[in-house]
Amino acid sequence: MGLDIDSLVNFMPFKLGFLFPGQGAQYVGMGKDLAESFPSAKKVFQTADAILGYSISQLCFEGPETDLTRTLHAQPAIFTASMAALAVLREKCPDVQPGFSAGLSLGEFTALAASGSLSFEDGLRLVQRRANAMESCAQKHPGTMASVMGLSEKDCEQIAADAGCEVANLNASDQIVLSGRLETIQKACTLAEERGAKRAIILKVGGAFHSSLMNEAKEELEKALKETKLQAPQGIFISNALGKPVSEPEKIRELLAKQLISPVRWTQTMQQANESGISLFLEIGPGKVLKGLARKGYPNLKVEPCGTVEDIQRVSENLKSEKPC
Repeated sequence: MGLDIDSLVNFMPFKLGFLFPGQGAQYVGMGKDLAESFPSAKKVFQTADAILGYSISQLCFEGPETDLTRTLHAQPAIFTASMAALAVLREKCPDVQPGFSAGLSLGEFTALAASGSLSFEDGLRLVQRRANAMESCAQKHPGTMASVMGLSEKDCEQIAADAGCEVANLNASDQIVLSGRLETIQKACTLAEERGAKRAIILKVGGAFHSSLMNEAKEELEKALKETKLQAPQGIFISNALGKPVSEPEKIRELLAKQLISPVRWTQTMQQANESGISLFLEIGPGKVLKGLARKGYPNLKVEPCGTVEDIQRVSENLKSEKPC
């Protein structure tokens, strides 16, 4: 059953969009100022430490970077830091609710937790199993990814077909990521440059994510999802695999697993955001990657970073001037 975006948004107490970053947004020190300034954020990190069985808070706050960037750690770290930022935002502005929520790859799980579909605890356990499965799969089936700038989706699809790799991320109209075995990605970069790409660079990632090389990880995630309680999300939730709204828990389960071997349709997600009628989107968590991607396709779409004490203070003050929090 399709969703009428306009009718859904009209029922929201405050028309606000939540966007959550994916793997690659991590940096040493993320969330530290939040935990030191707000007990609500500190509690999120303490809960995560207990669930994971190791100090993700120490990794986030102090590193080392080599450990933090491992898929095994980066995903639960970003999920936890993003949920800590959300906890502080809700403390500052208790009435704010997501009229629209979406996340890039890993961020999809954070979006579901933020929209009430998943509990924080269940979401973190899912993310941990996802990260473990993806790292294990990458070790068994080595691969990598490359970012292609300046070519269309159709051009990149043809390059992927010719090189033997796959389209993994549709980040913006002129920024597309390919995924596959190293030799296929090297060939794809050469073909992209020959066919007029502005840039084609191999990324420093832990595997060929969002490709068929992740099929074993998909199967492991499916098992974890079957054991996890999901509810219909509040407001509009956009699936990475579809680039469209979805609300049925069983369909969400299916798409979360499919996401590991399918392209992340972020360009379509931003199109949905642009058409939602929501005037302000918050990038909740570390970094400003999603703000940059939105600017590429929809320069009039207002996206504000919301990952540090300074960010949240500024956002909360702006929200209070528009509507009481």
